Parts: sequence; C-alpha cells; structure tokens
Amino acid sequence: MTTMHSIPVERLRAAVAELMRGFGSEAGEIDLVTDNLLQANLTGHDSHGIGMLPRYANAFLEGGLRPNAHVLTRLDSGTLLALDGQAGFGQVIGFETMQLGIERAKAHGSCIVALANAHHLCRIGAWAEMAVAQGLVSVHFVNVISRPIVAPWGGRDARFGTNPFAVGIPVPGREPIVLDLATSVIAQGKARVAYNKGETLAPGQLLDNHGLPTSDPKFGVVEPIGALRTFGEHKGYGLALVCELLGGALAGGMTVHAPGSGQQRVLNGMLTILFDPRRLGDATLYAAEMQAFVDWVKASPPQPGVDHVRVAGEPEREMRAQRLATGIPVDPTTWNELLAAAAKLGRDPAEINRLAGLAGA
Repeated sequence: MTTMHSIPVERLRAAVAELMRGFGSEAGEIDLVTDNLLQANLTGHDSHGIGMLPRYANAFLEGGLRPNAHVLTRLDSGTLLALDGQAGFGQVIGFETMQLGIERAKAHGSCIVALANAHHLCRIGAWAEMAVAQGLVSVHFVNVISRPIVAPWGGRDARFGTNPFAVGIPVPGREPIVLDLATSVIAQGKARVAYNKGETLAPGQLLDNHGLPTSDPKFGVVEPIGALRTFGEHKGYGLALVCELLGGALAGGMTVHAPGSGQQRVLNGMLTILFDPRRLGDATLYAAEMQAFVDWVKASPPQPGVDHVRVAGEPEREMRAQRLATGIPVDPTTWNELLAAAAKLGRDPAEINRLAGLAGA
C-alpha cells in the first residue's frame, strides 16, 4: 500500500495557488480554480481534484486551454441562454454560467442554459450546489470531448466519454440532495488514482485493449488504452447517450465521433435546467413532503456492515468534515506529477513542496 502524504487544506491551497500562477492566471481565476479543485478532494472525489493539474498544464502548453477566458453569450432570450466557454478554465466558465442561470431562474422562475466549449468543468456537483444554495433545482447533462474512454453496452472499445449527469434538489429545513455521477461505472480519474496508488479496480469496471474484462487500472491510463464500462449495464449506456445528445450535440455543438487526437485538453458541453420549485405550488406542502420522504428512506434498517442509510450528497459532506480535520491525502505519484507540472509552467517545485509542508519529504 502506498504511503500517502496528508496535507492540511490551507497548506495545499497555498501550494496549488503557486502552481496556478504558472498559467498566467489573474487572481480571481487562481482562487476559483484552486478552491474548486480542493473542494473536489475534500468531498472525496480525488479523481476531479488537484490531480487534474498536470493534464491542465499539458493542455495549456498545447494551446487547448485558455487562461483568463470568460463566458461569452451567444443567445439570450430571457429564460433561454446559449453560452460559449471559449476553452477557458471550467472552474471559471462553470461559475459564470451558473451565476447567469441562477439570476434568470430567480427572476423568471426557470431558465435553460446551453454551454459550449468549456475546458474541463470538473465536479458537476459543484454547480448543482450553487443552485441549491439559492433554493433552486438544477439538472445537468454533460458530454466530454477528449479521447473516447467508455464503451457502449455490448461494445468492446471506447466510443464516448464519462458523460456526467447531476441533479441538485433543495430540501427545506434539511441538507440538499446532490446527485452527481459519471455514466461510466467510475470516472476516468478514479482509474488514474488507482494506478498511481498501485491498487486494482473492482471487477466489471474496465475492459483491456482487446475488449476483455480487466481489473488493471493501467488500461484506463497508459497505452494500450482499453475502455471503461457504463454503470448499470444498458441503463447507464442509455443515460450516457442522452448526455452526449443534450450536453454535446444540442448545448455544445460537438459530439464524439472519431478516435482521440492525442491532445490533452478536455472540453465539455453542458445543458442545465434551473427552476424555482416554490413557483410550482404550495411551498409548505412541498417542504413537508420532501422532509417526510427523506426521513422515511433514511429510517430503513441498515444492512450488515452499514451504519445507516444515506442519501445523495451525504457521503460528500461527511468526507469534507473528515478531511478538513485531518488533511487531504495525496499519493506520492500524484504529488510528483504536480511538481513536474509546476516545473513545466516555470514555477519552482521546491517552493511548492515548502508551501505544502513537504520540503523534507
């Protein structure tokens, strides 16, 4: 088992912000990207956390990621918005997109936002959390323009991306429901995390380069690449297809229909539906029914080995509390990749280590 670094959140924030300066990012962008990546790690989604920075660095150096870009409005008809992310950091583009959509949904009761050409939007649940914080329901369909990494149900090779789907639902008087999932069994980044830690994957998650089942995460990370499988067999495949059509063809104007080009950039299209549930009927009844249902579900007697039944969003909140107290675990391989990325961007790896408290590691 790999010995992990455990880095306090504020130290890691300082180290990541220093690396981000290598992109030439303005202060606001450094803050948004750094905080978004750290929140992914804090919630336990290390696949979408700071380990993405080496790929971001490569994408930037290739010209596929544009620092300091902002969202551009292509169409505005009040409750319908079509936006272009101009290949900017997804953490910035996603934030600006949700700000616009939330403003319209609060004013009009609903808004549909079509976002194209955003660089990696990272953890889609972060955008759902922005909406529920304002009392809004949000639904997100996302596609991924990069090297195909997921096989269709019944297929032997990769034909599309991990195509995330997310829903945020505010529950008056309670914590919100935040469902955030890749339509593959696991996110591609989880194969990277397992590979870096020297761990194997569970059966049924990955195919090798011949289309045969494997538990070796290298087939999701290094050549020869295999393919992730969709969750729930044909059901996850169907949802992935919907995400490609709505998030890609409709919102983004781009779908996957060719092998990867070898570029490191990751572009996302996202169709977001936002609405105020209080505009649909009796808010008091809505709140009471939501609370009653959540209580009913969570009261189910737990199976052996389970302490209690949880609802979507609860595991992330528990992990955030734990890691805020104990620090964020980072495996040595991932950390060394971050240091190498810092050097590529003209930042001093020794300074990154010092800020993280790993100068003697």
